[in-house]
Amino acid sequence: MQDAPQPADLLSAVAHYLREQLLPTLTGHHAFQLRVSCNALDLVARQIVQEPAANDAELERLTKLLGHGGALADLNAELSQKIANGEVTLETPGLSDHLWATTLAKLAVDQPQYGPYRHEAGRGTQQ
Repeated sequence: MQDAPQPADLLSAVAHYLREQLLPTLTGHHAFQLRVSCNALDLVARQIVQEPAANDAELERLTKLLGHGGALADLNAELSQKIANGEVTLETPGLSDHLWATTLAKLAVDQPQYGPYRHEAGRGTQQ
């Protein structure tokens, strides 16, 4: 196992170089595509850093909600089926909290600068 640099740090360094050095030399379609590419690199870096803890927390919530353990994908499929069948509703204790926490964790990776996410994430740290 490598100590440094970490994969997320490498991705961030590449995105930084592309934004700061290469992007100013491009225009039009190529500049747009480079911005999209940099955003993808940033997203992957956040995913590498945040996904393990988010998955662990989601698995813990699902285990409690469903009353048994299993693989994350299997538990999500089971919960989805139970929601679709009406076996689990928003009145089910823990469901709305689980859905909210899962949504915030996904936004932290996908859209961390999204205003409503930042507002809600900030509320959680102030309580």
